[in-house]
Amino acid sequence: MKFAELHAIYHQPFFELLKQARAAHEAHWPSAEVQLCTLLSIKTGGCSEDCSYCAQSARYSTGVAAERLMEKDDVMEKARRAKETGSTRFCMGAAWKGVRDGTKRFDQVLDIIRDVSTLGMEVCVTLGELGAVEAQKLREAGVTAYNHNIDTSPEHYEKIVSTHTFQDRLNTIRHAQDAGMSVCCGGILGLGETTDDRLKMLEVLSEFNPQPESVPINSLMPMPGTPLAGSAPVDVFDLVRMIATTRIAVPRAKVRLSAGRTHLSDEAQTLCFFAGANSIFYGDKLLTAGNPATQQDLALMRKLGLAPQAPDPALMPPSACAMRELEPAVAG
Repeated sequence: MKFAELHAIYHQPFFELLKQARAAHEAHWPSAEVQLCTLLSIKTGGCSEDCSYCAQSARYSTGVAAERLMEKDDVMEKARRAKETGSTRFCMGAAWKGVRDGTKRFDQVLDIIRDVSTLGMEVCVTLGELGAVEAQKLREAGVTAYNHNIDTSPEHYEKIVSTHTFQDRLNTIRHAQDAGMSVCCGGILGLGETTDDRLKMLEVLSEFNPQPESVPINSLMPMPGTPLAGSAPVDVFDLVRMIATTRIAVPRAKVRLSAGRTHLSDEAQTLCFFAGANSIFYGDKLLTAGNPATQQDLALMRKLGLAPQAPDPALMPPSACAMRELEPAVAG
């Protein structure tokens, strides 16, 4: 979907936008279900990248200490606990620039994935940049989805990160899709971007071939010590508009209400669900930030008549019309 169309959709009267988004949601997701995902940081801090929103960058004094890769037994304990509390997708994140085949840490991660994949949940990882070989080995180990957000528009990206490019992000996504993994790819609101930047980001996402299997919409949680520590909060109505527009632009994707939920009331989250969100990160912690408590989430879902979505550990990626190289989709 091109920028001009997205612009018209986003800027229509609020209730008209919600009506259109709800129709798209019910056409593709008729069951009243929400995917419950747990995100675990298996290697925290000490990252060499300079993402200006991230407390795990070694370039900033944020109070987040660099840690070693978690032991497999500890990860398995967390994964089993996540399954027991209702999560259907277990996502493991590591604060690295990327992974390389033949290294000890990559072999360790593959070993962890193989064991987690036996639990019957969908397995998602976010490990930074991937090459074709690494992507294939992750898929063979049992990864069903790879998370790699594009964060913002191609134009705004260089103002947020300098240690890699927007095209580097797209290359990793292409490798993941070519290896047969679904792609979990979204962005972050509140990075100093304009509304047009948000829509240009969505233009890129909607032009992926195949489109992302899930699209996380994050609201920046300003971290002390990072360059964006003093950023203003994201307006709730802007968040809802973005979720609604995403639902229309990528109708078959799970739209994940992600970082920033701690700042949303039950009423605001309800509006997000109505607009098309049907996935959340679930649990007490989201990498290095807080997350609404498990029982609080379940209570809200009961009030709304929503049920947890069943896992699909054999998840296949959306089919492509024709596989092609990803290029930044930028409106002229």
